[in-house]
Amino acid sequence: MALPRSVLLIISGSVSAYKSLELIRLLKAESVTVTTILTRGGAKFVTPLAVSSLTGTKTYDDLFSLTDEVEMGHIQLSRVADCVLVAPASADILAKMAAGMADDLATTALLATNKPVIVAPAMNHKMWHHSATQRNLTQLRADGVQIIHPTAGDMACGEHGIGRLAEPKDIVEFLRHSSESGNPSSTKKDGFRITSGMTENLKGKHAIVTSGPTFEPIDPVRFLGNRSSGKQGHAIARALLAAGARVTLISGPTHEPAPAGATLVPVMTGDEMLRAAEAALPADIFVGAAAVADWRPSSVSAQKIKKQAKLDTLTLDFLPTADVLASIAQHAQRPGLVVAFAAETEHVSAHAHAKRQSKGADWILANDVSGDVFGADANEVTFISSTAEESWPRMSKHAVAEKLVDAIVQHLSQPKPHLVKTKKG
Repeated sequence: MALPRSVLLIISGSVSAYKSLELIRLLKAESVTVTTILTRGGAKFVTPLAVSSLTGTKTYDDLFSLTDEVEMGHIQLSRVADCVLVAPASADILAKMAAGMADDLATTALLATNKPVIVAPAMNHKMWHHSATQRNLTQLRADGVQIIHPTAGDMACGEHGIGRLAEPKDIVEFLRHSSESGNPSSTKKDGFRITSGMTENLKGKHAIVTSGPTFEPIDPVRFLGNRSSGKQGHAIARALLAAGARVTLISGPTHEPAPAGATLVPVMTGDEMLRAAEAALPADIFVGAAAVADWRPSSVSAQKIKKQAKLDTLTLDFLPTADVLASIAQHAQRPGLVVAFAAETEHVSAHAHAKRQSKGADWILANDVSGDVFGADANEVTFISSTAEESWPRMSKHAVAEKLVDAIVQHLSQPKPHLVKTKKG
């Protein structure tokens, strides 16, 4: 998938502005022309000289610069690139965008542009969750602005939560994926295609996706886990994002990069995964693609269990782990559509049917993992609902994800039956 040929990058005031330098470097390495606007706040963290040394072009910062207006007026500046990217996007600039303000060069360019606009927010987690910020984001989505969601982690202020700028490499991948989304509702301008936020099929829907393995600790250095790579779950999260959904990705330990735009919640154990899933409710869609360990040690040793020459065997007692799928499927805030996965080594269809019914899932995707499925890039699944069973041919995990999301879109777009009350007698 191709990147846009040119990007207008707006760097606003955030500690994470230093990451914009790495973002420029990655884009330039892909032969993307980068023009930059540096806000007054952004200039507190990175200098125009540092930015220009990487872009190889002038860094703009003054709406009333006579020289800049003669060389390239702010209207032209806002329209010469294939897209406008605000990274990092502070709470302040998001608020100004939502209100339609134009009090500096950056906001004036954003208001004057006729090109796709993408924002990558970065701020303190309390600011991110504040009702005013969320209200502004809702307005921006309605205006067709695409949002690369921040991730969770430690912050410069010493606190921990969601608000960290997406990693530069993930922002680049978001641009690459958006540029050739394949969505029939996307528009193409000057060779750059980007999905319109106004016509995405799952716009306004919240999806929770679990992905990867869980690790159940035995002692400080050992754990009980499985070989899940997280490739399928992360691909599903990426496909849901492309369809316009807001995605919370709850992932066990994996080397897979989180899709830019998803709210990533990293977890380790099955209990942590369940708590994170319940905390993310309410949601419209739940896809349980994680391979949650079925058992955990009944007790965890505080110290490393040492190998002793006198012992020929070591016995551990196990307890069942939290049942994430059944808990969400039976939750008071149950999502309207619950999709499960079944990794089986025998009697795949029969075991999958039984799991779907016992857990309370609407759909289940079953696959035979006795071969090279874990860690592989392809998958072969059987789609099972209450009324149908369909074998999908072997395809890439990305293609499986897109096929599943197509089915989700079709299901949610179907008119729902409603009851009509009648008077007795």
